[in-house]
Amino acid sequence: MRLSQTGMGTTKLNNLDEMYPGQSILLQTGQIVQYGAGIFGYGTVPLGVRRNIEKIIVDTLNKYGCIEVLLPTLQPDTIWKNSGRYNQYVDDGTMLITESNKGIFCLAPTGEEAMLEFAREKLKSYKNLPATYYQIGEKYRNEIRTRGYLLRGKAFPMLDAYSFDVDEKEMEKSYKNVRTAFLEIFEKIGLKVIPIVADNGAMGGKKSEEFMLISDQGEDKILYDEKSKIGLNTEILEKENYEEYLKEEYGIEDISNFKEIRTMELGHIFQLGTRYSEIMNGKYIGQDGKEKMYYMGCYGIGVSRTLAALYEQCLINDEKWGACGFALPEKVAPFKLQIVPKIENEEKVKLANNIYEKLQEENINVIIDDRETITMGAKIKDCKILGTPYLIVIGDKQEGENLEIENIKTGEKEILTIEELIEKLKNKI
Repeated sequence: MRLSQTGMGTTKLNNLDEMYPGQSILLQTGQIVQYGAGIFGYGTVPLGVRRNIEKIIVDTLNKYGCIEVLLPTLQPDTIWKNSGRYNQYVDDGTMLITESNKGIFCLAPTGEEAMLEFAREKLKSYKNLPATYYQIGEKYRNEIRTRGYLLRGKAFPMLDAYSFDVDEKEMEKSYKNVRTAFLEIFEKIGLKVIPIVADNGAMGGKKSEEFMLISDQGEDKILYDEKSKIGLNTEILEKENYEEYLKEEYGIEDISNFKEIRTMELGHIFQLGTRYSEIMNGKYIGQDGKEKMYYMGCYGIGVSRTLAALYEQCLINDEKWGACGFALPEKVAPFKLQIVPKIENEEKVKLANNIYEKLQEENINVIIDDRETITMGAKIKDCKILGTPYLIVIGDKQEGENLEIENIKTGEKEILTIEELIEKLKNKI
């Protein structure tokens, strides 16, 4: 990517949001654009981060035997009325609807109804089970209180998955399978999450867990035992039989050592049982030839919320100015290297373009800062603004074909030839 073609100028960071400095930087530098409360557009780099997060999700779920599909987000009101949730979502203002001469249509806030409609046509026999379908698509919720920019928006990308099984025992197996996949997903992204005991709430069902990131920016408070690494949502304590529930479902007998900490929810998984199958007539033909209800599980990851949490976790702080940019993890950074040549020197520009073209030929995504009216110092700062993991400055100190590559996160530098640079970055990819 050539920065001259992106329209990116220099931006002096002023009055960053103290609670969400990372996303404040993204807004001030035009990397995300706010169209209204809870409605955002993505620039090239955060969009690339989002797609890499989605790729990690897709590759991991495929590895664990899940099947990707894509369902419409614009849906007829009939499927919501069939489940009995239409009035609930419309009355509380959560669901956005539009009326036309062809009927009433809904922008989906969640995916249970559409997925069950889809699966019912495919999973007609016990021979088709178990199956876990998933999708990554936009969801829409008319949040009255949007908060934390991408952390709680009105339109947001989400991974939602649903498992279909013949009985409760098999449902538990599918639940454990996806739970393991989720832990692997967050580890690959670079976020240390804690699966905690949670209340199923309006979703219903028997058991659920939230995937929480310890963060002062979170709006959730949980109880957490540092020794056992077990956490639980404080809502659980509101259950009349919470002690029995914790012991029976999670093996927790004593919570006296649990301490309250602040966290951010990035994912949630549920054992739904037959609740939605019964409501929406989700049936299959069993081995005995009789109709039976699907046992379902439901699993979700907020993609934009995960992206926002990652940016807040990857902040770089200047001793004098405070938050000044990012050091994105190499696995999710869409561009691995930023090349900053001295524009006034034709020889250096020619070398920079040669490096850029060779890396492009090797399918290594890099940025070349070819802007003509920006100082070298400002360009180097912009490498941190964009979160690029590595930087090469081709200025007066650069000699021959020896290139000094700097790790933005650690500050470590090493001298490499072009061939060695290509090999290093290919290995990183």
